[in-house]
Amino acid sequence: MVYIIFGLAAIVTILAAIELSNDADVLSGKTSLGGLLVGTVLLGGATSLPEVTTSLSSVLIENPDIAIGNMLGSNMFNLFIIACFDVYYRKNRLLQQANIGHLYTAGLGLILTTMTLIALIRKLDYVVLGVGIDSLLIAVVYGTGMYVISRISEGLPDNQLMAPEFDGKVIGNSKSNKPTTTIRKAIISFFLAAVAIMIAGTLLSVSGDIIAEKTGLGSTFIGSFLMAATTSLPEAVAVFVALRLRNINIAIGSILGSNIFNMLILMGTDIVYRQGPILSNVAHSHEITAMTVTVLSVLVMISLMRKKVTTTFSYMMPSLLIMLGYFIATYLIFKG
Repeated sequence: MVYIIFGLAAIVTILAAIELSNDADVLSGKTSLGGLLVGTVLLGGATSLPEVTTSLSSVLIENPDIAIGNMLGSNMFNLFIIACFDVYYRKNRLLQQANIGHLYTAGLGLILTTMTLIALIRKLDYVVLGVGIDSLLIAVVYGTGMYVISRISEGLPDNQLMAPEFDGKVIGNSKSNKPTTTIRKAIISFFLAAVAIMIAGTLLSVSGDIIAEKTGLGSTFIGSFLMAATTSLPEAVAVFVALRLRNINIAIGSILGSNIFNMLILMGTDIVYRQGPILSNVAHSHEITAMTVTVLSVLVMISLMRKKVTTTFSYMMPSLLIMLGYFIATYLIFKG
């Protein structure tokens, strides 16, 4: 039964993510926000709701390793997702066509992950009002970074559509399948889909903890791989639908926005966790995941910065390295 519940919850997150992406496409086209901000802030935050409920629920059932492993593992899996699509559509060079504003989002994610890695290694016991000082610093940097990104993005053009030569034979090439949807309907639908994802995320957390106990795989591996991959399904579906709608900035923004929003979850989990700073009370194996996310983030930034690449193979190299790094890290966590 627990596997059935886990599977049904995953299906709900997929269906809700499809609706979220369609509504985000409407909002990016009918409002002044544009694909970059809609993808990074709205869709990125909404698709991270399973991570929110999963991490908080895991802390409440006294399993902080699933909470932290889910957050870091989701970030690692998210970068793996964008790398897979980038390699599949290598001739279109998705990351090369993206708005340069995504480079700042990726940079913020790199800074936040590096701070988390340092906190995991140092394991500071300093708390402020019961919250770890490391989590507080991460939250402050997140808020400051998002403010700076929003100001910078105002002056950047929103190159929202894919190039005319984009190959849409498999995914599709229609600009929008909801041309008559109003802004009000899109907002309501977006909100309802987000609520559905929150509920499904809680079910994923509880059933995942039971699976970890029954299989004996361990909370770190379950959190960093199984739970992370499942709660990242909304991001995978969001990218798929956004590319079907030929909206590059929403696709990439949803991934990078989700990654930085996941780092903010640390603050919430640390508030709920009452046995000291949460990053100081988890397994050392999470350092592998944090270090991997740091390296993969650098590779994504390299892809976003490179605008003059001579061959398709040289363009693919960062994404291929991301995919390789993901499998290596997963193996090391499993063996650990």
